[in-house]
Amino acid sequence: MKFFIDTANLDQIREAQDLGVLDGVTTNPSLMAKEGIKGEENIKNHYVKICEIVDGDVSAEVISTDYEGMIKEGEILAALHPQIVVKVPVIKDGIKAIKYLSSKGIRTNCTLIFSPGQALLAAKAGATYVSPFIGRLDDTSTDGIDLIYRIVEMFGTYGFETQVLAASIRHTMHIIQCVEAGADVATCPLSAILGLLNHPLTDSGLKTFLEDYKKVNG
Repeated sequence: MKFFIDTANLDQIREAQDLGVLDGVTTNPSLMAKEGIKGEENIKNHYVKICEIVDGDVSAEVISTDYEGMIKEGEILAALHPQIVVKVPVIKDGIKAIKYLSSKGIRTNCTLIFSPGQALLAAKAGATYVSPFIGRLDDTSTDGIDLIYRIVEMFGTYGFETQVLAASIRHTMHIIQCVEAGADVATCPLSAILGLLNHPLTDSGLKTFLEDYKKVNG
């Protein structure tokens, strides 16, 4: 299981990188806006800054929704840094764009996946990653983790090399469930990653060890 952090916040990315478990970063226009990053050149520069912090893949999302626009944006984004993976929505022109970009050796992440059928089309088009949004499915009383199981099984059955990148992760339990479902990657907030450290028995055990040490050593 690879850990990606889902943010555009450089401090959080550095903290996750310093932890020693970070494998990559995902971003989207909403996360860029949250950090106050606006303007085409500033956004591109921000992607480069992210790539300079981490060692792994960095998903950079296109804004266009037409084929020609996605191709143009995708080529520009991919040229920014070797670690860039072009993030494309799972719409008709998006699938066509993934096919084209893949044929040019440009890696892609097909985003906003909510069904096995969407994941299938993205994989057949040559996507490097597909991003099922489990949290948003949970919000609609649909089992997001079940979607991960179904896509993992489908890819395994037919030998697709496309990686399942579980997205829209809301909490630590989602991460554990994605591990059990066989997802290749979980992209999540820093809080969810750090949440894996938390357990009351760890806290109480450490407290006991330190108290016993003080009793003996003063």
